[in-house]
Amino acid sequence: MGRNLWYFKSVDIPAIIYYNNNMKKPVHKHLIIRAECNNAPTDQYAVEKWMRELIRDIGMLICKGPISAYVDEPGNRGLTCVTIIETSHVSMHVWDEVNPGLVQLDVYTCGPFDTKIVFDKLKKSFDPIKIQWKYLDREHDLKEVPIDK
Repeated sequence: MGRNLWYFKSVDIPAIIYYNNNMKKPVHKHLIIRAECNNAPTDQYAVEKWMRELIRDIGMLICKGPISAYVDEPGNRGLTCVTIIETSHVSMHVWDEVNPGLVQLDVYTCGPFDTKIVFDKLKKSFDPIKIQWKYLDREHDLKEVPIDK
């Protein structure tokens, strides 16, 4: 794959952004998932590994991350994990105080991906009892797109 490197500074942390010369036209798809899970993750390192695997499985490339943090504040206990991918980002927020735990997952990309892979990995890993989602085409508007999960 031919790539151009774009360098920029964010505050004081240098980063590299890759532009894939083989990508014909950005598709601007955004998958937003809200899942109530029996096995909501609590270990930030396990979630970073999960996210790396998900990004690989949907055919995306990591530019920076994943990074995660666990917040141990009553009423807001849980973790957040974010990764910058070459075509946008993947983020997960988890609240584990509630039962079942709440997992919010965002996959926003300008490249095509199979949404079924995301749902299958979520189901296999976190034992959701309820999943809600929106799949948006953000090319020109915020148009909801139907998917089979």
